[in-house]
Amino acid sequence: MSLFADRELAWMIGGILVFLSIASLIAWVLKGRARTESAQATVANLVARIRAWWAMVFVFGIAIATGGYGSLVMFAIVSFLAMREFMTLLPTRRADHRAMVWTFFLFLPAQYLFVAIGWYGMFALLIPVYAYLLLPSVQVLAGDTEDFLARTSRLQWVLMICVFCVSHAPALQMLDIPGYEGQGAKLLLFLVVVTQISDVLQYTVGKLFGKRKAVPTVSPNKTVEGYLGGGGLAVLIGTALWWATPFAPWQAALLSLVIVLAGIAGGLVMSAVKRDRQVKDFGALIPGHGGVLDRIDSLCFSAPLFFHLTRFFFT
Repeated sequence: MSLFADRELAWMIGGILVFLSIASLIAWVLKGRARTESAQATVANLVARIRAWWAMVFVFGIAIATGGYGSLVMFAIVSFLAMREFMTLLPTRRADHRAMVWTFFLFLPAQYLFVAIGWYGMFALLIPVYAYLLLPSVQVLAGDTEDFLARTSRLQWVLMICVFCVSHAPALQMLDIPGYEGQGAKLLLFLVVVTQISDVLQYTVGKLFGKRKAVPTVSPNKTVEGYLGGGGLAVLIGTALWWATPFAPWQAALLSLVIVLAGIAGGLVMSAVKRDRQVKDFGALIPGHGGVLDRIDSLCFSAPLFFHLTRFFFT
């Protein structure tokens, strides 16, 4: 459904714009009051993040406004960029190149094609079954057995995270929910808003009130207070958006909690990957946020859970 044909969807987009406008005003005030070098650096980072959010909301709004196929193309591009960022961090050999071509130019477009035509069976099985069997078969034909298990596992895992998991977000628009037909764009926006606002609020609450490190060896900037306060506020916001979903308020609250917890897990797992590869960010495409994969790490985990819970209980 198009943004221009759905009043509830327009209200959701409008609320996001108001939120960003208030955040921009707060950042402007803080910039004028920052005196110390540390405070100025924090405010500069905040300003960069808000500017990046404006750009991302603009792109996402265009995708939503053009209907289901617009958001599908956008997420396919996001998967491509995220997978490219991930691949650049991994050691590869010449024997892996053919399998990498299959990954980028066969399995990625095929996955999103099956989402576009609504073929749930192939959408759900293409990567975890067929790609998992075909990719190592392609690699083994090159005859290079050095570090074979690790090489094949890394490639399979990148495909799962960056394509299979991410594709569950636009796939929400294929769900046939009684009384909610053709309104999947609002489900997609609900998922993205709760996931991303949780990240923002965890960061904000952690900066303001954080004292106890949650998992310092993995993500030293994340605090228990940030997780509890930011995650709790995100659940409340998700609950308040029940009117734009097929859920009752208590159902929206439970699903928001699942989204928040899955997002926390995704952020920690991807932080562990970056520490393993000894990098701060996956890329530098988005100022203030790092790379594409840095921005969607939570979504990689929340999207599949939200999709399948919604499909199981509401279709």
